[in-house]
Amino acid sequence: MNEFEMMGLPTVLVKRLAETGISEPTPIQSRAIPHALDGKDVMGLAQTGTGKTAAFGLPLVAQLMADPKRPMEKHVHSLILAPTRELAKQIADTLTGFVKGTPMKVNLVVGGQSISAQAGRLIRGTDILVATPGRLLDLLDRRAVRLDATRFLVLDEADQMLDLGFIHALRKIAGLLPAQRQTMLFSATMNKQMGEIAAAYLNNPVRVEVSPAGKVADKVTQLVHFIAKSEKTNLLIELLDKHRDELALVFGRTKHGCEKLMKTLEKAGFAAGSIHGNKSQGQRDRAIEAFKAGKIRVLVATDVAARGLDIPDVKHVYNYELPNVPENYVHRIGRTARAGKDGAAIAFCAPDEMGELKDIQKVMKISIPVASGRPWEPMDAPSAPKSGGGRGRGGNKGGGPRGGGGFAGGAKPGTTQPRRRRRPGGGKPNTSSQAA
Repeated sequence: MNEFEMMGLPTVLVKRLAETGISEPTPIQSRAIPHALDGKDVMGLAQTGTGKTAAFGLPLVAQLMADPKRPMEKHVHSLILAPTRELAKQIADTLTGFVKGTPMKVNLVVGGQSISAQAGRLIRGTDILVATPGRLLDLLDRRAVRLDATRFLVLDEADQMLDLGFIHALRKIAGLLPAQRQTMLFSATMNKQMGEIAAAYLNNPVRVEVSPAGKVADKVTQLVHFIAKSEKTNLLIELLDKHRDELALVFGRTKHGCEKLMKTLEKAGFAAGSIHGNKSQGQRDRAIEAFKAGKIRVLVATDVAARGLDIPDVKHVYNYELPNVPENYVHRIGRTARAGKDGAAIAFCAPDEMGELKDIQKVMKISIPVASGRPWEPMDAPSAPKSGGGRGRGGNKGGGPRGGGGFAGGAKPGTTQPRRRRRPGGGKPNTSSQAA
């Protein structure tokens, strides 16, 4: 009898796991599944790539198996909410594997696809519905689905749902669910808002934490390059060129910027693709499948890919632009070093990103090793000019370098002064004027 059986999971489900090569639970699964099987509300915290989907999916499927009554028309027995289409699809795919060979039905509803087709699939009732909040609300408004008989609610990566502004959608959806239900909340990070969500949606939950919030897999090697914004693309090409046969995920902030970077990489001879909010769901799915299959080696993405991509062969993650939300860095680099493999996370930090880097290091409680360059240093604000005009710190009338308002290189107040750095492999150092 293996550990899954000792927890009380049905034999048929344990056999299904064995067929997929899973014989022993991960730490988050070992600690969360028994409480969930007992019907308790669970708040699970674990780093990415540790099996959180199975931690809530297995007890959910087990309890539905124990009560195989089919849902009525348009009704849903269990609801799983996820912040992005990619994560929702991955959850649905995993659970579909768990229920294979049973009469249970898993449905997926996300944006970017025909809402009429989705409504049609919901008519016969759904055992497990995986949804993004926005599309679910659209279907609720159409009266295509009902939640008044839903017995289980799972909020996966709830912190990102808050970051994406889904708080009002979550409140509206929760108001349509029965008060008597089991609720599970899982995430890799924890913040004050998450605590408030847990208090509002969970009833006396069991908190399961197998690693400190903000911690990443031990096998991720992290490095940071302090580099001028204008030099980032050249450095990225230089680094990617060293491992053309390995999969690399490159994160940027904006849809337009990611698309532009992808086209630049293609021109440089890389097999590259992109996913972001301007892509249709079909385009996003095709890009991810091509990346998984190795047809493209570099995938450029916004944070829509920061969670939900489970591709064990991703060897490198590049933070071409640092995220505004520090917790998203944790999720981004969690796309590598999965399933026990090694991985590398390389960050590029321009002068105006020092604040983001400091926030990331504070959340992770580490100092990321420096690969090249030196940290950008802030310039002190200039002294107030004396009446009649005086010379400030920069030696120019009014203070500061000419035309700079008292900040080096004409930088705006609150920005940083670049330091000289050397590119990997030598070469001339960049100067302040290059970084400005």
